[in-house]
Amino acid sequence: MVHEKIFKSIIFVILALVLIVLSFLIVKPILFSIIFGLFLAYIFSPLNRKIKGFLREENLSALFVCLLILVVIFLPIWFLTPVIVKQTFEVYSYTQKINILGPILNQFPQIFSTTEFSRDFSVAINNLISKIASSVISNFTESLINLPNLLLNAVVVLFVFFFALRDSEKLISYVKSLSPFKQEFEKKLVEKFKTITDVILYSYIIIGIIQGLLTGIGLFIFGSPSPLLLLIVAIPASMIPVLGPWAVYIPVSIYLMASGNFYSGIGLLAYGLLFVSTIDNFLRAYITSKKSKIPAVIVLIGMIGGLYLFGILGLVLGPLALAYLMILFDLYKENKFEEIFK
Repeated sequence: MVHEKIFKSIIFVILALVLIVLSFLIVKPILFSIIFGLFLAYIFSPLNRKIKGFLREENLSALFVCLLILVVIFLPIWFLTPVIVKQTFEVYSYTQKINILGPILNQFPQIFSTTEFSRDFSVAINNLISKIASSVISNFTESLINLPNLLLNAVVVLFVFFFALRDSEKLISYVKSLSPFKQEFEKKLVEKFKTITDVILYSYIIIGIIQGLLTGIGLFIFGSPSPLLLLIVAIPASMIPVLGPWAVYIPVSIYLMASGNFYSGIGLLAYGLLFVSTIDNFLRAYITSKKSKIPAVIVLIGMIGGLYLFGILGLVLGPLALAYLMILFDLYKENKFEEIFK
């Protein structure tokens, strides 16, 4: 009888493991979209609760928030994509026409006094520009080829977002029912998750504004054309992790160097790379550690390591993993390790 129970338990564990692996392989292609949809639901859940309190209907409130996100985020992307495509090809065409070597030769005539060195330098620069342009065109072509896949992932994000908003309370209750942890430990985990997630997600807005303003200051100092307009562009660009302020100051730096303002272009590029683009790591680590009471170095390591391991989502998942590990260490230090599980 005992052996029969053990045999049944082994069969159950094997079957569960097979189904878990199979389920993971099924959701793996859209895992990023699922997690992104859950993050959106987490961010906009306070708004959904307020609207649900007004409408008194879960489906309507979740649908309203989804439509709002569709209008605010996806529709601008849809309408701005043709403009971005057009400007991409315009920039590519412009880089083929500008004489970027002329200003450099004028600024450093002694260095380029020999014909052989000038020729080699010219070939190197032209090869670099050609590779950059080819990379841009290649990535653009790849994006067009993957457009159906991108649209499918966008649909998955919206579906996950809708159902996570609508059934958030049921989802939380179900996860809690599966939790093997005691209530006190579970409460610590939830508080740590909420604190760090709030800080990391919402700090992008504050830090994005700071980086955008710093970029604008650099544009004013180094004599960029239309600095106010570019400042307005730099602020939202700095809020997006995949873009950042470099999307503004690098093209402007190249333009300044190509138009004869070599030192201004180099100065803006150095200012952007060494100051604007690096300050966000320290600011984000400082803000996160300040609110979550975790050392800044731990947060910074978690962000960098998580970014390498998980990509963009690692900026959140990395610090969370280290935060959970610190909770385990704290419990072990307090001789409460045995109190974790029910």
